[in-house]
Amino acid sequence: MAATTVIGAGTAAVAAGRYASGVALRPRPGRPLPGEPRLTVHATGPGRVTLTRALPSLRPGAYGLEGPGVHAVVGPVLDEVPHAPDTVVRRLERVDRGTLEAGTRVRLTPQLHTGTPASALGLPYEDVEITGELGPLPAWYVPAARATWVITAHGLGATREHPLNLLGLLHGRLRFPVLDLAYRGDPGAPRPADGLGHLGDSEWRDLDAAVHHAVRQGAQGVILHGWSTGAAMALRTAARSRLRDRIVGLVLDSPVLDWEATLRALAAAHRVPSALLPLAVRAAQGRTGLRGGGPVRAADPGALKVPALVLHGPDDAIAPWAATRAFADRRPDLVTLRAVRHAPHAAMWNADPERYEEAVRRFLTPLL
Repeated sequence: MAATTVIGAGTAAVAAGRYASGVALRPRPGRPLPGEPRLTVHATGPGRVTLTRALPSLRPGAYGLEGPGVHAVVGPVLDEVPHAPDTVVRRLERVDRGTLEAGTRVRLTPQLHTGTPASALGLPYEDVEITGELGPLPAWYVPAARATWVITAHGLGATREHPLNLLGLLHGRLRFPVLDLAYRGDPGAPRPADGLGHLGDSEWRDLDAAVHHAVRQGAQGVILHGWSTGAAMALRTAARSRLRDRIVGLVLDSPVLDWEATLRALAAAHRVPSALLPLAVRAAQGRTGLRGGGPVRAADPGALKVPALVLHGPDDAIAPWAATRAFADRRPDLVTLRAVRHAPHAAMWNADPERYEEAVRRFLTPLL
């Protein structure tokens, strides 16, 4: 009986760990990250929207506003208008889809745009297909005359619409050709065999395929711009790609460097009980092949060979700031770290678009 009890308890623990790891690692592209609360629209007026007062609705900057059948864009809090104790008034930039009306339940998202580069920004582009390890990968290519390309890789909870936030800078002002990639697990891209995201540990090979595509199409140099797990993918690609000598720089937004901490954060945000979090980590190791723990396991800072601009902040609840700080401290010769406060995960641009773009412009100009 005692042996049966132990075996039963062990089986239950394994099942619980698999459940918890699956909740954390199941890709949900285009869905807000867990932990982002829903807000209620209380009123709208010309150029303004009134939302439930909460920490997210008080964040500085510009954000997408998503709800059932609705996508809108809000700007900063309007300080010059009266606010009720339980609401906050923000500037309403536009409504792209649906109707924003009182009672609508919405969440803030870093993605300001929906659609393609043409429908969202009026930019001519090409639909291209990249040969990936698991099958064809769709991408948007926005052409320009420079020989150095920028390849973008979105992160957790986002799609290739997220990098559209930066096309005004990367293509419009700096005139880079931009290749905006959809990788495994994204809409239109192959699904991973286990149905799980690997926090960049396998996904980097899709970004590597995009580098090979760019070089075949004439790119002399490549800059990788990644958010979240896309930043982890960029680091791995720069360290492991057979074409790493063509990679001339990295822009890393909210990089996932400590996979165990990110897994725990995602599981906890999905309301997995804290007692199951260690089991989730162990189950993820067995299911995905992720190994090691602690900071900077996504890439060895000693392997970094090109300059990197890192934009991150201490308010990120998904990818720990401490890991990024440690990474930058290990390579002060190549890493420029810009701290962004009052910004959630992968929303460093949203918190202060002007400062973000100026930091990126200064970093990229010598790489032109």
